[in-house]
Amino acid sequence: MRELRVGLIGAGFMGKAHSLAYAAMPMFFWPAPAIPVRAVIAEATEELAAEGAARFGFESSTGDWRRVIEDPSIDIVDIATPNHLHPEMAIAAAEAGKHIICEKPLARNAAEAKTMLDAVSAAGVVNMVAFNYRRTPAVALAKKYIDEGAIGEILNFRGTYLQDWSADPASPLSWRFQSAIAGSGAVGDIGTHIIDLARYLAGDITSVIGIARTIVPERPKQSGGRDALGTSRTGGELGPVDVDDEMVTMLRFANGAVGSLEATRNGYGRNNFITFEIHGTLGSLFFNYERRDELQVCFADDPSDRRGFRTVYTGPAHPYGEGLWPIPALGIGYGETKIIEAYDFVSAIVNGTPVRPNFEDGYRISLVADAILESSRTQQWVDVDG
Repeated sequence: MRELRVGLIGAGFMGKAHSLAYAAMPMFFWPAPAIPVRAVIAEATEELAAEGAARFGFESSTGDWRRVIEDPSIDIVDIATPNHLHPEMAIAAAEAGKHIICEKPLARNAAEAKTMLDAVSAAGVVNMVAFNYRRTPAVALAKKYIDEGAIGEILNFRGTYLQDWSADPASPLSWRFQSAIAGSGAVGDIGTHIIDLARYLAGDITSVIGIARTIVPERPKQSGGRDALGTSRTGGELGPVDVDDEMVTMLRFANGAVGSLEATRNGYGRNNFITFEIHGTLGSLFFNYERRDELQVCFADDPSDRRGFRTVYTGPAHPYGEGLWPIPALGIGYGETKIIEAYDFVSAIVNGTPVRPNFEDGYRISLVADAILESSRTQQWVDVDG
């Protein structure tokens, strides 16, 4: 069976998730389109890289990410680093002819994302941006119903991504709170996930009017090489937060639908509360990621004495079900969405077929994110250019 050698840049949380996906993908989807070989992992130092190799099962390690791209045996470059590093790494990988998967958001802003899109387009390499939540089987099932016309013409999309990991002001000054590294805060970090779901399910977004605000203006500086995301620290020097903690926006879609999005990292009691509710002329859909095996459906042609939301539990009969667990509602987790993502990406490389979301989608999502931030500054509707 064909092998594809993977070079992973970044040995943090996302590096762990991607490594698990490469190891497990052939176990879930057999016969696999190809076997991903965890060849080399890069980190900021040789020590961190060696630790990542031992932990995640890579053959070798390096403290210089350029060695991953220069290695002629590497087929796939996987970028799982902070946002400001994405463009240089992706452009170099594209110029070296490597297939690329990059963590979200694609870049700090649309201008950077466009340079990455131009590079992969010129190189003709397979490219993907890792908005993995659309790989949740219940979300893919919602897409199937929409494409089949089961809920008719979409009228409204309402989406949220609410978390509480940074509600505590003592949460350290992660790179995610620094615009020079992250680009934006809740908008880029989690808001782009729900923007991706809105585009995937309801279509292109043409204009926005939004509010973005910073709730905690200073946080304790962290020490050491690892991101202290989600922990708590008292005392020590404070550093400024110069990104948004929360955003709310209204949307207009190209197909005439309207909608709204909310994203916050300061919502006590919300862990990973990704939801969408879609109303159409023939029915409605509702999804909550914290109950990710379930899709709530209501169809207009249901008898009036039975009309109301009912639950479809995803399983073997639904998207990706043949490769996952044999019983509906047995339990799909974050890891499975990454396994499906790896399967779709590897399949595209082997079969020469398109895969979404790609860098074009990542660029379009960045345009929407930039428009939301501009609207917050101007307090006006802003068209999504591009």
